[in-house]
Formats: sequence, structure tokens, C-alpha cells
Amino acid sequence: MEGEWTGTRVGNLLSFANGRSSPERADGLPYPVYGSNGIIGYASEANSDPGAIIIGRVGSYCGSLYQSPQKCWVTDNAIRAVAKNGNDPRFLYYLLGTLALNNRRAGSGQPLLNQDILSSIPTSVPEPTEQRAIAHILGTLDDKIELNRRRNQTLEAMARALFKDWFVDFGPVRAKLEGRAPYLPTDLWNHFPDRFDDDGKPEGWRRSTIGAEVTVCGGSTPSTKEPAFWDDGHHHWATPKDLSALAFPVLLDTNRKITDAGIAKISSGLLPVGTVLLSSRAPIGYLAIAEVPTAINQGFIAMKCDATLPNVFVLFWCHENMDAILGNANGSTFQEISKSNFRPIPVIMPPKAILKAFSERTDPLYRHIVENERESRTLAQLRDTLLPKLISGELRIADAEKFAGATQ
Repeated sequence: MEGEWTGTRVGNLLSFANGRSSPERADGLPYPVYGSNGIIGYASEANSDPGAIIIGRVGSYCGSLYQSPQKCWVTDNAIRAVAKNGNDPRFLYYLLGTLALNNRRAGSGQPLLNQDILSSIPTSVPEPTEQRAIAHILGTLDDKIELNRRRNQTLEAMARALFKDWFVDFGPVRAKLEGRAPYLPTDLWNHFPDRFDDDGKPEGWRRSTIGAEVTVCGGSTPSTKEPAFWDDGHHHWATPKDLSALAFPVLLDTNRKITDAGIAKISSGLLPVGTVLLSSRAPIGYLAIAEVPTAINQGFIAMKCDATLPNVFVLFWCHENMDAILGNANGSTFQEISKSNFRPIPVIMPPKAILKAFSERTDPLYRHIVENERESRTLAQLRDTLLPKLISGELRIADAEKFAGATQ
């Protein structure tokens, strides 16, 4: 089976060239600009054709991989690679991902990847026809993940825009004050006042503090030297790092798990599904809604939405009030927002009928985001299972198609 793969070196499959200093970048220009950490802007020029593979060559992103579906510009902290001799570019992108490029850096001052290193890496590949079939299977999974990502961007933007219009810009109140036509259903429109009070808030809405409207709590880290707290743990235990890599504010899993004995050492215990998590230091500002019962370490402010405010409202309230949150932080080594400094931050409370209407419109959007994120996690796990087996020839195309069909 593996004998049908041809032994070669990466330089026989791809041609390499260092990127160049990027031209002036600005939003709205047609070509994405790739650095070693992905897209960093847009330019009016391109130096690479569609299908080019971008490889980070210096710094902390050395060995990172991207592939552009369109013409793009590759900067000078990355290498652009182009398939040659009829080899399939998407297959080669997946192949490079199995070669641990970050471990192949050379140099003493600032280790980096160079073209000679990449060209000399030994590997083996099937014929281009089978390359394309393998790339199709893996690419179909990645395309669905990307589609879910784009959908979630739209869903999140819709929910955030509604929050901003109703609760930041007070759009319906201003429209009524100015005599403009209603843009909401009549029964909902009637719940919004037509003027502001002397404090500048919508008439009839009240001032409160976030600590009075949600239950604010923190967490801790049981001794990591005590196996009884961690070995064979099955409860989720979050640190800010678990939120740092999230594309969307949905926490579905944590890197570490904790035991019942460990949970007993954390005063806030296991927080319920729906809790809003805000990283409170190093850095302040990561946000997510827990979709699994989760314990937390000391790097969080957790908000249990067990009173009037719904969690999607609280999530976007935190986004919109991040300047106030940061303004209440202090610390010499690093900035931290304490629970005592967080609770007094003011919040303007709309009537229950308006909050109910907001939840009725945004909860379905958020649930779609959660469903898409769950599906993308499953697809990514399937891709990561198939990839090394397909690239090495251990798993053949027909078997992979059966496997993929059985798991979707």
C-alpha cells in the first residue's frame, strides 16, 4: 500500500520564494495581505496567485500555514509556496501540516525557516489524481467549517447590532422623539418611550449596577500537586487561555478537567450552563458563555444570569462597556479587575417587556452559533483523524469516504 507513494523531497513538489514588504494597506482593497500570523490587512496589489501556500518563517508564528483561495500579497516575514510538476496545491498544504515545520527552524539569534530547509525535507506522495481525491475529502470538511465561521460572523453581528441599537444608541427612542416611522412591530414599538429623562436615559428606564443584576463570582486553582484534585477529572475547569482561542463567545470544552474533590476546593463550585465568563487579568476582556457546567480559576469574573438580565444581553453589555471595565482595573504587575471593582459598574435597565423581546430575537441567533460551533468541532476532529492517515497512505480513499460518511 505505502509502496505506491513516491519518495521525494518537498522541493520537488513546491517552489518557494520569500515574501516582500507589503504595499500600503487599507480596508476595502481587493487583495488580502498575509503575514506569518494570517491576514493582516488588504492591499491594491498581489504578489501570489490563488492557491499559494503561506508559511510563517520567523518569530512565534514560525511554521504557521495558510492557503489563499484568491490572489494575495505575502509579506517578508513569510514564505510563499507554489505547487509544481502537476502536484495538487491543496494536498500539499495538508502535507506541510504533517511535517512539524516549527521544529525545523535553524539559526541561533532568531531561529527561522528558510527555503533550503523546506526544500530538503523528505516525504512521499501519491500520484496527482489521488492527491486531488485526498484534498477533496479534507477540503470538504474545511469548507464546511469555514462556512460555519462565516455564518456565525453574520449571526453575531446581527445580535450585536440589535443590542447596540436598542440599548446603546437608543434607536427606537430617538426615532419616536424625532417623529420617524416605526421600524419595529407595533406592540414592541409601544414599549419604548418617546423621550429621555433629565439623566439622559430613556424615560421610565432605571439605573442600576451590574452587581445588583447578576450574581458575580470568581474561582481558584486547587493545588496542582494534589493528584486527587486532577487525576481522572471529568468536570470542566477553565482558565483564560481556554477563551483566548475562541472564534466566537461559546465555551464548549476546557483544556483541563477536575475531580469532585477539586470542585469542593473552589468556593464558586461548578457554574451552570449559561454563565457569562469574563477574563479579569492577563489580559482583561476575553468573553464567552459557558455551554457546559464549568469551574473556573482565579483569572475570571463569572456572571450567573439568575435575575432579570439574560446572558446574551450581559455578553454584549460587557463588550460595549469594556472601557469602563478596564477603567476600574488596577495592579502593578498586570492590570486586573476585581469583583469589588466590577460590581459597581452602572447598567441602564430597560423594562422586562423589552428584555423579553430582545431575548426572543437574539436567543435563536445565539443558539445557531452554538450549533455551528459544535458541528465545526466535530468536523475538525474528523479532519484531524483522517489527515495523517490519508497523507501517509495508511487510509485509502474508499475507506476514508466510508469513514467520513459514518461519522457525519
